[in-house]
Amino acid sequence: MRQVFRLPDAGEGLTEAEILSWQVAVGDTVAVNQIIVEIETAKAAVELPSPYAGTVAELLVEPGTTVEVGTPIIAISDGADEPSTQTAPAPAPADEPAGAKIGEPGADGRIANLVGYGPRPGSVTRRPRKPATPAPTATPAGGTNVAMETVNVPKATFVPSESERRTVPLAKPPVRKLARELGVDLQGVDGSGPGGTITRDDVRQSTSSAPPVASGGERRVPIKGVRKATAAAMVDSAFSAPHVTEFLTVDVTPMIELRDQLRTTAAFRDVKLSPLVFAAKAVCLAARRTPEVNAHWDDDAQEIVYYDHVQLGIAAATPRGLVVPKIRDADTLSLVELAGALAELTATARSGKTPPSDMVGGTFTITNVGVFGVDTGTPILNPGEAAILALGAVKQAPWVVDGQLAVRTVCQLALSFDHRLVDGEQGSRFLADVGALLANPAVAITY
Repeated sequence: MRQVFRLPDAGEGLTEAEILSWQVAVGDTVAVNQIIVEIETAKAAVELPSPYAGTVAELLVEPGTTVEVGTPIIAISDGADEPSTQTAPAPAPADEPAGAKIGEPGADGRIANLVGYGPRPGSVTRRPRKPATPAPTATPAGGTNVAMETVNVPKATFVPSESERRTVPLAKPPVRKLARELGVDLQGVDGSGPGGTITRDDVRQSTSSAPPVASGGERRVPIKGVRKATAAAMVDSAFSAPHVTEFLTVDVTPMIELRDQLRTTAAFRDVKLSPLVFAAKAVCLAARRTPEVNAHWDDDAQEIVYYDHVQLGIAAATPRGLVVPKIRDADTLSLVELAGALAELTATARSGKTPPSDMVGGTFTITNVGVFGVDTGTPILNPGEAAILALGAVKQAPWVVDGQLAVRTVCQLALSFDHRLVDGEQGSRFLADVGALLANPAVAITY
């Protein structure tokens, strides 16, 4: 019997995904929960486990293709009769309870999950491929037919040609991404890594051995995945919310001194205390006095929604583009808890493991342009949020202290806000409060 696995619903309003790479090939033996395919949604890249055990009968979607949720993507045979045109509809993946979206509890109380980047459980056992042979539908012993819905496999299936009937090239996701950017077909690249794995150098060498391209050439990359979603969100935000940006330069020398003091204490000895941690704490404290920056303009209901807690987004640059994972209820966390949450969030984002559910539902965002040595900028609001703070580079500069010129540690802040929600006076007060907390952390005791 042959069963079809359909692209599962990733939740959070995502309706499609791109098939990045298959981790199995026709003829491979797979086990339940074994990783079989890597996909990319508008939020993140994830790996999907197989809900069935058996032999890969057919790959129904070619890598690089974007398909809608519910589309059959792979057919797996359990080793019994193998009809060539009729398949059983796939149930929800093993890690996804029936009827539940990813990240939500199902009827049995289990939480549905997709699998992020990580070690794969076991290696794929390969055997020679053979064409599927038409055979009658399997009937259990005793002559009782199994009750199941049968569907026809779509005609537009991916059937490799003879030249393509080879094993799936072994390459890690970053190497596949590099190959797509350089326009390299991995099928034609010989891998020099362990077990024939294709490396970055293999991909680059394949381009250097290709015929030279005339000066003034160009390279085209499809707009999809995280980049496509980010572009759409930024255009929507830029032309739907009236932006105002204000700037403030702050002497943060006292903040740096406090950080050095805290590092000598037991509670903070193993904690990474970056300027971003202090900025996050300052934002949460300042939002108490100016709740308008932690609100949402509901155009459909003609209401302003004020949030009780700060769902703090931290903009992070990743190999797949800009993502903004959230620290939930950041205003309820202590400084050490905030530092731990921030370290975990950034490490997860950079490794590409951030689940889609962690990148929605934000109420305020911080973008740390200072890590790139940039002084300041004019950040664009995340759609649905009232304000975003850009934290510039923390560096030494000449500064006037008590009428005398001195070398101090300074930082520039830039606050963009939705003028429908936040008036100039409110935005200015909030930015001044954040600056005061960074310039003199002792001010926090007054909040």
